[in-house]
Amino acid sequence: MAPLLPTIHDPSVLRQFDRAQLKQLADEVRTCVLDNVSRTGGHLSSNLGTVELTVALHHVFNTPHDRLVWDVGHQTYPHKILTGRRERMPTLRQLGGISGFPQRSESEYDTFGTAHSSTSISAALGMAMASKQKGEDRHAVAIIGDGALTAGMAFEALNNAGVCDCKLLVILNDNDMSISPPVGALNRYLAQLMSGNFYAAAKNVGKSVLRAAPPLFELAKRLEQHAKGMVVPATLFEQFGFNYVGPIDGHDLDSLVPTLENLKHLHGPQFLHVVTRKGQGYKLAEADPVAYHGPSKFDPAVGLVKPATAPKQTFTQVFGSWLCDMAAQDGRLVGITPAMREGSGLVEFEKRFPGRYYDVGIAEQHSVTFAAGLACEGLKPVVAIYSTFLQRAYDQLIHDVAIQNLPVVFALDRAGLVGADGATHAGAYDIAFLRCIPNMSVACPADEAECRRLLTTAYEQNHPVAVRYPRGAGAGVTPALTLEGLSFGKGEVRREGKRIAILAFGTLLYPALKAAEALDATVVNMRWAKPLDVELLLKVAATHDALVTVEEGAIMGGAGSAVLEALQAARIDRPVLQLGLPDRFIEHGDPARLLAGIGLDAAGIEQSIRSRFVQAA
Repeated sequence: MAPLLPTIHDPSVLRQFDRAQLKQLADEVRTCVLDNVSRTGGHLSSNLGTVELTVALHHVFNTPHDRLVWDVGHQTYPHKILTGRRERMPTLRQLGGISGFPQRSESEYDTFGTAHSSTSISAALGMAMASKQKGEDRHAVAIIGDGALTAGMAFEALNNAGVCDCKLLVILNDNDMSISPPVGALNRYLAQLMSGNFYAAAKNVGKSVLRAAPPLFELAKRLEQHAKGMVVPATLFEQFGFNYVGPIDGHDLDSLVPTLENLKHLHGPQFLHVVTRKGQGYKLAEADPVAYHGPSKFDPAVGLVKPATAPKQTFTQVFGSWLCDMAAQDGRLVGITPAMREGSGLVEFEKRFPGRYYDVGIAEQHSVTFAAGLACEGLKPVVAIYSTFLQRAYDQLIHDVAIQNLPVVFALDRAGLVGADGATHAGAYDIAFLRCIPNMSVACPADEAECRRLLTTAYEQNHPVAVRYPRGAGAGVTPALTLEGLSFGKGEVRREGKRIAILAFGTLLYPALKAAEALDATVVNMRWAKPLDVELLLKVAATHDALVTVEEGAIMGGAGSAVLEALQAARIDRPVLQLGLPDRFIEHGDPARLLAGIGLDAAGIEQSIRSRFVQAA
């Protein structure tokens, strides 16, 4: 058979395909995903699991006129391949290449940017209601993963959508279970029957006839609910006002296509429950979907292999080790994560302390208030959360933790730029949005050893403290195995120089030290963005002509702004150069190249200082 994928430049072509061609196309898309991700790295298991669903959606719906909203967006590689970006897949998640998530600026088929979870139903409902208001005939489809339904926002949207008369279809991509062949065959038949016009018409006619006799009408409703409950899983989605269909096998195009066709012609909000398997079609990923969730480059014929030499310890690993050690010493410690056990380094903690480990699901708001409740009862919660995900729980951070001054430690992973995941996952704003909150403190460790010690310092406090650290490894400074902290709110001078003092917050201390060698500048490891070591700052300001602040965070409102505020309060007039993340979103790419591109490597720091102070002198 001749390959079909090279003929697909946009989805309109595959709408002419018959069922056999669609199956062949699905096989080719799956191979394309595997070939490209093995070369570039990226999300694999989730994308292998959505191949048939993606093919069916673009076959049935008139995209991009009909809107597809993916949630979470890391399952959209097949969608990208079928919407004109197949030839750009080798650039996936690389600087200047295509994103690993949907981006409106990248394609008209990416109708909504989705990288954080649980936003799709709200967005799709907005699109559906906008179409209705404008008199446009189009469908809006939200494809939401089962994990994303643990977030309250998804249920808020379901609650709103159930009372809206619009062309909205919500597809639950359930990849946490499997369907045995007999059940799959039965569900295929039932799904087609229950999504068809005959069932919908018969149900409505029966209700209209019996409505004149209320007791009979109530009996008919109960019988319908009972009968439906016998043949399909009981579901709360119909209580929200949706017509529920499923579950059906998400890898069976003979089931998917006719069911979607039927649902397309029904009125009101529809809910389709689709069961898929992570890693489908690649045995190694099927066997271990977690390991193949977001792999680096690998040989598909061999699979993932451990590197010959052990890689440097990451900040995440440092945190995981510290958490276990501190838990062994203090029985009050509890660890909390909003569905990021592996990413936040809690795997070993769960094994060793299962009764003190809480994965609350993709529910960042709940995780913070849950921690507050634990703290009220005398426990010591440690919330392991990505910097960018804490943004979603900002009100809870203020209202439930800070106002009550509760001793919750926030271990903020992925602070600063994150590389291939891009702007949606970059921890660019935590210093700015945390330091303005009363009772909050913010620690910025410069390396792995300091990270462990500052975590201990944070844990020793009787108020909320955040410790921010980047993705991956740092300078490679091996932490001591003790649980010794550092002085709260105090920095240190790392290099004595002349005229110019560089105040470094976090891991940019090391490129700052390198730049200082060329400039003979003083370097201060500030360690804390809040409380600022004002005593040290004023001492340095009194002995230097100019100050430079360096941080891997937003300049606006960041640690540099804290320095300016402190100098103004002390009525000290010194020129200050603020270096950090600019007032724009930094896209995906290699982290070192991204930092160099915005002048935050050693050469860039040196050049910025020379341009501002040395050449001017």
